[in-house]
Amino acid sequence: MLNPYVPRPIDRWTEVPLDGDLSGLDDAKILAPPDDPALWPRWREQLQRWRVEAAQRIGYDGSRYGSEPGDCFVVDLAWLWDERLYDHDTGQFTVERYVDHAKREFGGFDGVLLWHAYPIEGIDERTQFDFYRDVPELPTVVRDLQAHGIRVFVVVYPWEPAEASDVADVVEWSGVDGVFIDSIREGTPEIRKALDELRPGITLEAESRVPLVRMHDHTMSWAQWFADSPIPGVLRAKWFERRHMLHHVRRWNRSHLEELQSAWFNGTGVMVWESVFGVWVGWSARDKSLLRAMRRVHRDYPAWLRSENWTPLADYAGGDVYASRWDHDERPLWTIVNRGDEFDGVWLDAEAPAGQHWTELTSGTALRVEEAGGRVRVSGRLPADGIAAVIATPAPVDAGTATIDPDASFPVRVAVRIEPPRAPTTAVPRGMVAVGSGRYDLVVHHRVRETGLYGEAPYVDEWKPLPPRLHHCGTLHRTVYLRPFAIAQHEVTNADYVAFLAATGYRPVRAERFLAHWPAEPDVAVTHVDLADARAYATWAGVRLPTEDEWQVAGEAGLLHRATPLVWNLTESEHTDGRTRFCILKGGSAYRNEGSDWYFDGGPQPPDVSAKFLIAGAGVGRSPSIGFRCAVDLT
Repeated sequence: MLNPYVPRPIDRWTEVPLDGDLSGLDDAKILAPPDDPALWPRWREQLQRWRVEAAQRIGYDGSRYGSEPGDCFVVDLAWLWDERLYDHDTGQFTVERYVDHAKREFGGFDGVLLWHAYPIEGIDERTQFDFYRDVPELPTVVRDLQAHGIRVFVVVYPWEPAEASDVADVVEWSGVDGVFIDSIREGTPEIRKALDELRPGITLEAESRVPLVRMHDHTMSWAQWFADSPIPGVLRAKWFERRHMLHHVRRWNRSHLEELQSAWFNGTGVMVWESVFGVWVGWSARDKSLLRAMRRVHRDYPAWLRSENWTPLADYAGGDVYASRWDHDERPLWTIVNRGDEFDGVWLDAEAPAGQHWTELTSGTALRVEEAGGRVRVSGRLPADGIAAVIATPAPVDAGTATIDPDASFPVRVAVRIEPPRAPTTAVPRGMVAVGSGRYDLVVHHRVRETGLYGEAPYVDEWKPLPPRLHHCGTLHRTVYLRPFAIAQHEVTNADYVAFLAATGYRPVRAERFLAHWPAEPDVAVTHVDLADARAYATWAGVRLPTEDEWQVAGEAGLLHRATPLVWNLTESEHTDGRTRFCILKGGSAYRNEGSDWYFDGGPQPPDVSAKFLIAGAGVGRSPSIGFRCAVDLT
């Protein structure tokens, strides 16, 4: 039984043989150095030998890296309907607000991966590509982000059958810069070929370690589930191809220090992922400030970080301070990490020409420089777990100005349930049944996946929650106190909704997919409505939607009749943490997608099952599998 809080054997660093066969390094994640600094020169020789031999062994051709844009250091994984990017009340995308947030909090993003369907895909027959195409202004959103210098990526799920032409069609229509292949290490050659035929420069990136034989056509990859060695190790893909961009990411960790330091030491990037499929896993003030400090070097010195002249663990002066040296245009730059406590001493003991100007580029730390015998000793103060960048130049350059915030606490966000409206009445309306007030002890079953149910993170600081834990069913015990209420025995029908439209002339803020099933049978449950559409009907009728607790109590009492065909019921249980909105569905549906565990659950469900449904904009949440019923408060 694997411990989910420690790296699996496959995720751990690989020791580099100091002699003999090196082909075992081909599939490594991180190449670890020996503990003895005296052996580091031999270790670097072996790394270089492996690099040359591996390239010859696979006939490596890195020409693609000259035609695709590089230097995409910081990529944000964003829910397309994040409240920073989309205003649910006005139905408009807010790109400027998203960009301002990125600059203020993280120093800006170089790319964004727009996550769009999981975990709500599978609610009906729509494919993953439909969930992009149902957003008519997506190409405009892409262009607006690109105008701010942000590259845009779409995601492809391999668990759903798809033709390479489907991928290419979405890329062509949306105008995005690249494609991320979810949950596997590489995209298919067919997808790569289709993208190349579409236009040059489209990036293909996949999850975790990219195979050596695909380094030539995957110019970026995720460094996910990469455990670094105690002394900083070298990322195998980055060492092999200096222009390859990895993005370090640990989605459930509340500290990102280790991946930030590894990325800094290796001259690679990171993935920012604050909302993991609707669950808040935000970055601490410390980690955000560390990333902001790195951005100066990302912007102004990217050529150094892809230089062929890279020396890891260079110019070591002792202690827990380690550096990579990058030489470009005859000027050296060091990226430095402190793996220990606060340190005030020698950072570098380097061979360097005399008379240079020595500058710290992240926070502008004052440096002490001693020159003697063709060597230079550079000293300064480094905070515990801090980072720095030092450059030697013939003329002065501007020092950095970033300030590192010491606050490493987790920035908690609570998913708050929006207070349901009241619909008081003294008599039980026709078609409804009364339910008494009191205390109810409820057992609630739900699919955990990576979404939790009410905003709680299902995995905290876990390394990798593996199936079946990833998709298992969870149980919550809830004690609720309900006022007397009455609930409709049947769902609202198409005929009911026709009467509402005739009386009010209601039109939604976004009309996409609204009542897309019409004309329809009048006595069948109305579908293709979202929460706002259901609330509008309820307000007109002088009622409201039931809460998920009321629905469960009434359902367990046998008071509810279900529509044919069966549809999920919306409930008055909208939550928001300021970034993601969701509500709870009850009852199940006739539609069930049997293709994969990654799809939204379907089929009939007992009253004690709750399903978390992330609220999408632009009418995307309107589905033939979702309807609603009404309730009132009895006074």
